[in-house]
Amino acid sequence: MQFKHPLPFARGYEPVVDRLGANADMLMDFGILTLGPGEAWSSGPADEKALLLMSGEAEFAWPGGNARAARSSLLDETPSVLHAPDRAEARLTAGARGAQLAIVRTENANDFAPRFFRPEECRSEERGKGTMRETSTRLVRAVFDDSSAPRSNLVLGEVVGSPGKWSSYPPHHHPQPEIYHYRFLPENGFGFTTLGEDAYLLKDKDTVLIREGQVHPQVTAPGYALWYLWVIRHLDGARYRSPYPIFAAEHEWVMSPDADIWAPPSERASR
Repeated sequence: MQFKHPLPFARGYEPVVDRLGANADMLMDFGILTLGPGEAWSSGPADEKALLLMSGEAEFAWPGGNARAARSSLLDETPSVLHAPDRAEARLTAGARGAQLAIVRTENANDFAPRFFRPEECRSEERGKGTMRETSTRLVRAVFDDSSAPRSNLVLGEVVGSPGKWSSYPPHHHPQPEIYHYRFLPENGFGFTTLGEDAYLLKDKDTVLIREGQVHPQVTAPGYALWYLWVIRHLDGARYRSPYPIFAAEHEWVMSPDADIWAPPSERASR
């Protein structure tokens, strides 16, 4: 399922995905919070929540702590994220440039200490490098996962896709629900994704819901860079960790370092 959003997000919190009603199987709320200079916002105490700074500057506060963060580029800078449990209120005050944040919430009765993930704590990995003539090289950022937040019900990260290249590749799937939220640079950029057998044209500010078993590779148009937020909801009895993701069997061969059918004939003959 795809949600299009051609206009700027409204001031304040604008919901995109609601875990009630038609999208209850996603088990997550997702929305964008846009604050002007000096404006404040509170999450309230309910739900596990993650607040990821996309742009601007803000002061984060939670029971027992506070931190300041700023971000000017989704492509060049890693994120700052406040992750807090149910019963812990998260508060924000925007700085002089205002701020825009992605907000994810889910049900979770587990208690854990709030944690502010600073940019230097984000694990970044260049995936796809050295295979398929670099056609799926991309930067994957993991903010927190099962290893760093074992009592969380969420896994959170970002991907930076290079112009003309693929990400979430080879095509893969998993039983856990996942949300992707996209931004392009420049903003008139575009790309494509597939969810199972259905293809979707991606544009700036689009959001996609990925359900159980849907393979979901993406590609970015030449000339444009792609950034997307990804958030996965653990399931009871199926937390998102090895053996997930599950690669589509017919495409697993492309992970081999010599997977290149367009190699010169002399190279192909020697294999």
